[in-house]
Amino acid sequence: MPSPQQARAQASAITSGKSAPEAGAAPTSQLRELFDGPRLSPGQRRVAQYLIEHITEAAFLSITELADRVGVSQPSVTRFAAAVGFSGYPALREKLQSIALSTLAGGPGEVDRANELQAAVDAEIQNLENMRRDFADPDRVIQVGRALSRSTPLTVLGLRISVSLAEYFGYAARRIHPDVRLVTRGGSVAYDALLQSREAGGTWVLAFAMPRHAQETLTALRVAREAGLKVALITDLALGPLADEADVTFATGTGSRLVFDSYAAPGVMAAALLQAMTDADPERTQARLEKYEQVADQQQFFLKD
Repeated sequence: MPSPQQARAQASAITSGKSAPEAGAAPTSQLRELFDGPRLSPGQRRVAQYLIEHITEAAFLSITELADRVGVSQPSVTRFAAAVGFSGYPALREKLQSIALSTLAGGPGEVDRANELQAAVDAEIQNLENMRRDFADPDRVIQVGRALSRSTPLTVLGLRISVSLAEYFGYAARRIHPDVRLVTRGGSVAYDALLQSREAGGTWVLAFAMPRHAQETLTALRVAREAGLKVALITDLALGPLADEADVTFATGTGSRLVFDSYAAPGVMAAALLQAMTDADPERTQARLEKYEQVADQQQFFLKD
């Protein structure tokens, strides 16, 4: 049975490949249209990037030659073809060749072509624009921020690639909240921390779940729910098993143009929840920030500007 990503990709495919990209589009745009829909692993993104950058040559390579050029295994190329909605590498190569031949025959060229780094920034700008529209009604963020502020202790969960976001939130939250517990290891370590947090009077967990989504994150969310903790989740998908285990889900886009994801929108969402927490108890916030600044000055934590 295909994965949900493959199913979505295959739904837009026809016979041996995908439906044709927009007529007249530049080759790079056509390739991005083919590759942007499904969630690709870092290794698969390397294949996509090579094809985008070398389309007129790469379209005529055998699977062995392409694998050697990219530095991946042949099965990785086959899995890439399936991930983007094709029955196999031959079907994908047929589509690539049609794009390459139109280029060689004098088809639409690149006009002021943006490089891949610029394209990655453009995609993140779009993610932030989407979030800006969501923030037109900030009530949900404000309400969750208040709930997180009242939870003592407050548990922050982030495993694998999501550790950095959890650590950022936890570091800042400790400046304004008396008891923040950071969980960045899965398995029994996470279960113990979640159960202890509930026993100590905690009511909420803020969880970060960025792709590729870890099975241990899903298990930890289930443990939290079974223990009686409520879950606020920052992730990239509004639907799915992770969202099913959350009381509140903030779906934020992640940048997927490069080999590894970028997290502009999730970072802003985390900062927005921190802002809502500071506003929920302004007196406590002010007192804790002033005390911290005193300690920071005494211990010379920071360089003088």
